[in-house]
Amino acid sequence: MRVLVPVKRVIDYNVKVRVKPDGSGPDLANVKMSMNPFDEIAMEEAIRLKEKGMAQEVIAVSIGVRQAQETLRTALAMGADRAILIIAAESAATDIEPLAVAKLLKGVIEAEKIDLVIAGKQAIDNDMNATGQMLAALLGWPQATFASKVEIADGRAEVTREVDGGLQTISVALPAIITTDLRLNEPRYASLPNIMKAKKKPLEEKTATDYGVDIAPRLEIMRTREPEGRKGGIKVDTVDALVEKLKNEAGVL
Repeated sequence: MRVLVPVKRVIDYNVKVRVKPDGSGPDLANVKMSMNPFDEIAMEEAIRLKEKGMAQEVIAVSIGVRQAQETLRTALAMGADRAILIIAAESAATDIEPLAVAKLLKGVIEAEKIDLVIAGKQAIDNDMNATGQMLAALLGWPQATFASKVEIADGRAEVTREVDGGLQTISVALPAIITTDLRLNEPRYASLPNIMKAKKKPLEEKTATDYGVDIAPRLEIMRTREPEGRKGGIKVDTVDALVEKLKNEAGVL
């Protein structure tokens, strides 16, 4: 079984994001970038499948700027066998839309004859939560999203999903798309020897043209702004006053 794991280069989750003064987008100058946390979880799950002997090869793929090589090297240091970088943007401020990403991933899957895709459920920069679902639709494959537990056996994946009402367990036939939730696993840290080994692992560069995909944006960002600061609360003297404010001012009753 060959497993594909898409990984995205995003602003590190520990960094407080600032918006440019002109409102054109987030300020990325001198900002630490790292692998999307949900993608780290997906990579960890793929590596565990390989360690169990269920996967023969784990391939990491990233779509974006050339600097995403760093993210792919991290994936290789974690345990991926090889990596593919699809250069689709000149600037880190350019975000490739989910449909274009799904089409490019479809091209990679068909070229590499992939049996299973494990992806993060969403990227923390745009929170789209759409690529996995779109990819499943394009391929006609079954999908299991928000996975908190994955078991592979007899050509099927049994996936426990986190849903609003609790947990749901489904079984899907392979090949399939699985997107990971936070509680699926705890990603490993790349050791220094593995970081050194990752430098020698193959990393292939491609472009969107190689897969015949139009990545022109369909959306236009009009303005980006920071959320308003939290306003101070008030104290009330009686329960009746509290109920009145909840009903007439807050509108929650």
